[in-house]
Amino acid sequence: MTKLVEINKGLIWNIVKRFSGRGYEVEDIYQIGCMGFIKAIKRFDTSFEVQVSTYAVPYILGEIKRFIRDDGIVKVSRSTKELAMKILELQKEYLNKTGEEISITTISKTLKVPKEEITYALDSLRPVSSIYEETSSGDDSRTIIDKIGTGKDEAGGVVNKIAIKQLIDNLNTREKEIILLRFYKEKTQSEVAKVLGITQVQVSRIEKKVLNSMKLKLTS
Repeated sequence: MTKLVEINKGLIWNIVKRFSGRGYEVEDIYQIGCMGFIKAIKRFDTSFEVQVSTYAVPYILGEIKRFIRDDGIVKVSRSTKELAMKILELQKEYLNKTGEEISITTISKTLKVPKEEITYALDSLRPVSSIYEETSSGDDSRTIIDKIGTGKDEAGGVVNKIAIKQLIDNLNTREKEIILLRFYKEKTQSEVAKVLGITQVQVSRIEKKVLNSMKLKLTS
């Protein structure tokens, strides 16, 4: 069993990285992930017609998410909390003054804080969620996973899903903002356009380009 864990530690660490920056030691999360992997091994049957690594992914994710859920609210640093409060105050003041929603760019310039930190601080106010969960934004309730899925191999596709975070991390600032707002904040293209100060057509064009690029990288 130990040997199997060692062989698949790269897979486990790949999943663990998704949960970094949430107030937990990565080594602790890695140990929880190993527990999930071991559970998968105990239930694995060679007749399943999938690789053991593919079969183990949901167990690893499930064990980590269960740990975070049972441990209570995700821990957020004091500085992040303070930044989030400043952002909320600024959003409220701007809305009352202009009647419009302030953009992330304007917040960044006003508070002299990088846009990535602004996005992270706002995200810390939300319950733990992931790109695997369904949204409910009008008629379009699909997740980002659904949008870029190929439909060819759903079992094998689970492993590909893990790579999506790395793909998002490699996007430029504007592309990342659009993906985060669309699929994490569950905003419509029109709402995203207003936040970023661009047109809905531009949002649609960038979103389509990014999703197509991600799909190609996952299937190549």
